[in-house]
Parts: sequence; structure tokens; C-alpha cells
Amino acid sequence: MLKVVAFGDNVVDCYADRSVMYPGGNALNFSVFIRRFGGEAAYVGAVGTDDAGRHIRDSLVLEGVDVSRLRECDGNSAFCLIGSHDGEREFIGADLGVSIIAPDAGDLALIGTADAVHTGRSSHVETHLADFAARTRLSFDFAVVRDPERIARLAPLCFLASFSGGDMSQDDAEGFLERTRAAGATWVLVTRGEAGALLAGPSGHFATPAVPTTLVDTLGAGDTFIARTLYGLLRGEAPEQTLLTAAHEAAKTCGHLCAFGHPAPMAVDRSRARSLSEIYGAENDIRA
Repeated sequence: MLKVVAFGDNVVDCYADRSVMYPGGNALNFSVFIRRFGGEAAYVGAVGTDDAGRHIRDSLVLEGVDVSRLRECDGNSAFCLIGSHDGEREFIGADLGVSIIAPDAGDLALIGTADAVHTGRSSHVETHLADFAARTRLSFDFAVVRDPERIARLAPLCFLASFSGGDMSQDDAEGFLERTRAAGATWVLVTRGEAGALLAGPSGHFATPAVPTTLVDTLGAGDTFIARTLYGLLRGEAPEQTLLTAAHEAAKTCGHLCAFGHPAPMAVDRSRARSLSEIYGAENDIRA
């Protein structure tokens, strides 16, 4: 069975107007989606010794994700406060808690047993990506990062480099695919929301439209799309079929609240929340 390790960020996504929280975060969501698609998945990250941390761990266990490398650390789990407007998420504030960690020898050994490892910008581990890529195929979610120097440095490590490009025109997205491929990434994915998605790799350029759906919440849709794309590429599916299947799976995610379910009463200290500009402004990469 195909195996993927997801390393890095987790949160409880807190819907402030509903006083309910759901497990989430790019890397954590990725592990659950890979498992649901039929693969074997392990999640490596850190949660606090609080109700939110216990809920994250319990949800992963229920989904069949390997949590043998999940740390439980003194302190609070990461959370994100979310509002919504017409189905689109609005981030009110967040706290990283104990969630940002560096890989240790055991983590790297686990990564070496997998068909691929996934992490992303939100996990703040860019200085460790070469260690990941030396052991298996690397999937990296750049999200909205488009800095040419950063892409040039990281793209050669990537089997799959993914970007959020909802603001890009078709021509801009096509050019971006070409430049990132030229920088060294094997496959490049640009998701464009209701405009669909583009994928480029050794066998050419491919596109898919978005799949119509009743929009409830977009949270987790991008993670769904990336996870299904990686799963399909690792299985050797035709890229056209992989993109179309990913679009259908992302549409399903848009049809319900949060990424993959498991609601619980909200249990976080909202006074710890900071703006996302504060959190990402420093780009706190973990080096130790």
C-alpha cells in the first residue's frame, strides 16, 4: 500500500460564531485525506496537553492515521479563529502553540520508509527540506509564496510543488508553471478555486475545471486537491484523471464545514490569538 508521511502544522479550526472546533492544518489534513483515498498515512507533529490536543489525537486515531511520532508537549495546542462570509473563510486570528517542531532522527527514519513526505509553508521547516528530499519524494505546499529566490532554492527538492493561485489569470498561471518547472520541480500544481487547476510535469501540461458544488465552506479544499493529486501521481495515474478526481474530491470538501469533520466544543484561550500577518511576517523557520 502506498505510504505518505505528513510533517508539520496542525490546529483546531475554531468557528467563533458556532463555538465549535475541528482538527485541521495543512499537514494534518493531508494525512487524513491520504488515508481516506486508500493510502497508508502517518502524521508527525506536536499538540499540547489540553482538550484541543487530545481531540486532535483522537480524531487522527479514528481516521486510521499512524500517530506513533505525534508529540504531546506541555503547553497549548495551536488554534485558528475563523469567521465566514458567503462560504468563504475569514481568518480572525491564530496561535501556533507548541505545533512548530523540527524533525528528529526518528522522524527522518520514518520519512525514509515512505513513498513521499508532505509539508508546507505553514510548518516552518524549510531548512530541513533537503533532509526530507534525500530520503523520499517531497511534496511542498508553497501556498501563496511566489518569491522567485525562494522558489529557485526549494523547487529542485520537490517532486510536487503546489501553489494557491486563485488570483492568477490563465496565462499567468501557465507562465508560473513553466518557471517553477524550469527551476527544478518535477511536478507543479496551481489551484485556482472556481477557475479549476493546472498541473505541469514531465509528460506535459494539464488542466481541469472546478466541479460544481453546493458551497458550505472552502476550508480544506486546497489540501484535498493537493493530497489527491500527489496520491494519483504516486500511483501512476494519467494526469488528466488525477486532476479530475482531485477536483471532485475538493468539491466534496466544500460541501461541509471544515476539512474532514470531527467537531467538538471550542476549548481554546482566545486571548492568545495573533493576526496571521504577525505569525507569517517572521516566517519562524525551525533550525534546531
